[in-house]
Amino acid sequence: MTQVSKLANDVGPGPRDASGQQSPQQRATKKSYNLDSVKGALVKVVLLGLVDAFAVFVLITLFLNESWAILVVAAVVTLLVNWIYLRKGGLPAKYLAPGVFFLVVFQVFVVFYSGYIAFTNYGDGHNSSKDDAISAIQLTAQKRVPDSPSFKTTVLKQNDELFLLFTNPDGAVTVGSASEPLATVTDATLDGTGKAVSLPGFETLNFAQIVANQTAILGISVPASDDPAQGSLRTADGSTAYAFKPNMVYDANTDTFTDVETGVTFTDNGEGAFVSENGERLATGWKINVGFDNFVRAFTDPDLLGPLLSVIAWTFTFAIASVILTFSLGLFLAITFNRDDLRGKKVYRVLMILPYAFPAFLSGLVWSGILNPQFGWLNQTLLGGAEIGWLTDPVLAKISVLVVNLWLGFPYMFLVCTGALQSLPTELDEAARVDGAGAWRVFTSIKLPLLLVSIAPLLIASFAFNFNNFNVIYMLTGGGPRFEDTTRAIGSTDILITLVYKVAFGQGTGRDYGLASALAIVIFVIVATVSAVSFKQTKALEEVNR
Repeated sequence: MTQVSKLANDVGPGPRDASGQQSPQQRATKKSYNLDSVKGALVKVVLLGLVDAFAVFVLITLFLNESWAILVVAAVVTLLVNWIYLRKGGLPAKYLAPGVFFLVVFQVFVVFYSGYIAFTNYGDGHNSSKDDAISAIQLTAQKRVPDSPSFKTTVLKQNDELFLLFTNPDGAVTVGSASEPLATVTDATLDGTGKAVSLPGFETLNFAQIVANQTAILGISVPASDDPAQGSLRTADGSTAYAFKPNMVYDANTDTFTDVETGVTFTDNGEGAFVSENGERLATGWKINVGFDNFVRAFTDPDLLGPLLSVIAWTFTFAIASVILTFSLGLFLAITFNRDDLRGKKVYRVLMILPYAFPAFLSGLVWSGILNPQFGWLNQTLLGGAEIGWLTDPVLAKISVLVVNLWLGFPYMFLVCTGALQSLPTELDEAARVDGAGAWRVFTSIKLPLLLVSIAPLLIASFAFNFNNFNVIYMLTGGGPRFEDTTRAIGSTDILITLVYKVAFGQGTGRDYGLASALAIVIFVIVATVSAVSFKQTKALEEVNR
């Protein structure tokens, strides 16, 4: 007997006829359960089929890219998901599986991958393997071959990719693109001069289209073959192309590049780059493991050390001050609007939480306009045309950031404190007043300690949030005003998370994902340490108030 049948039989005793058969009501209930079971099975099959179809697509893509490790993991996960949802029982696993899957993908994997990147030199010029770097150097370091024959050229397009159709001096026709080397074709259409002008399956670009795509066409370098050393064909006008050869020759035996014009030799320096004897470095390198070099560089690089220490100090100041200010104002307003005899307090409470309803990044942009030194509403309207550098003076910019964050953050603390105050037993307040305690003594000795027991974890969470409060800083000041003692785009109001963003995405310097990941780990260690210590103190506070 199936589980559905058993469940149907167990739904109430129900009346039975003289022969012991189920009543019409029980038969109808059983039929309803069976119908629901069929519908549920169909929905499960459809959803699981969609998941499996997507999984097959991903597995094929990984197979074609030869990503064997990820392929094995994806296959195991696919089989595990099917086993969980096709077997009988295991209901908790069916509910937990989606959450665990997304937790692993978007949290655990990201954390471990960031940790891995922190121990590499991954960044601009170091984002692939050594073989890819060698090929890239040969492709980019090319010059036109002297006395190169001209190749009649036609620009084609297929699936949004540009191709070049060449007619060789001997009449042979070839086609290729930046990603596909030259291939001989025999079905091209020729004009009266013998130039190939079209090819089946491709769109031929006219003059106006060539002009519109001029930049992309000039950037096309069609490899002569899979070997970058064989050179390429390039066009400057979309009608004629010439042969180019690498001016850097790679010797696989000695693992060196030689500049054919100057004779300078570039060797592997063991740091993911080719460097000459005089220190000249080729721009393209490759990714290698560098150990703790990124952590050492963060605290020893003269161009980064001073600004980094200033940023760390300001980050702590900003996070702690934001928590204190928002909590103080939120608690004050919560006590004010928690009076029983206050009329219209519901309206006041709604008005108090309005800043919480606006997205932080949008509020940052609005306040940036209000505080603009030249055109802002505050200077031009409220202060009669004054030019106060609210966002350009280092001290005023920090004050502005704190004020704006106070405006954004106090509604949260107002809601939290309001809920906490309403949960406090009124008997304690009445007993204290009977004993002669004043309002301030009741607040400091009874209400505040009891509030801190329940609110302390939220204060710790608020500290962690403000420690990484990217939106307010980046949208309001962009981290400025900029420090003058560094070439990096680091400023007085930058906190660690905005510094990581600028290092990672190359504002002021090239992108350096390795160093950014190392700084992210530093942030994690700081926040984890502060949170652990704070939670320990919270437990001590709970013991005191028992």
